[in-house]
Amino acid sequence: MTEPTKTPALSEYSGAALAYLGDAVMEVLVRRMLVGRGIGNAGKLSALSLDYVRATNQSRGLEGLLSHLTEEETAVYHRGRNAAGAHPKSASVNDYRRATGLEALFGYLHLKGDTERLDTLFGIYVRYLEGESAHADEEK
Repeated sequence: MTEPTKTPALSEYSGAALAYLGDAVMEVLVRRMLVGRGIGNAGKLSALSLDYVRATNQSRGLEGLLSHLTEEETAVYHRGRNAAGAHPKSASVNDYRRATGLEALFGYLHLKGDTERLDTLFGIYVRYLEGESAHADEEK
């Protein structure tokens, strides 16, 4: 007979594991938001989702979140940020590390079952990114 596996305490998850899960959580949140906006074309949905999940944009969007994080959330963000390994060519080391920290935070909140907080922070993240994009368009 197989022994049941014990689920680790939230404090036992590595920053990398939290970020791995958080990447998927963010993808679902973004897809839910875009589909909820009535976009039906899969190609357009896929292209738009990149604006929210690309490491450089996650790093930018994090700026809107930092002042809203609790001490606990900030510690989880740092745990994920410090766990980041090799980065893709499409992002700087700093952007990739910050994006990994953001993903770790989202993975942590998902595991914690705090969907209300997750939705709140995701909303702030989206408003910040979209507001920053609108501001950049105005400057052109």
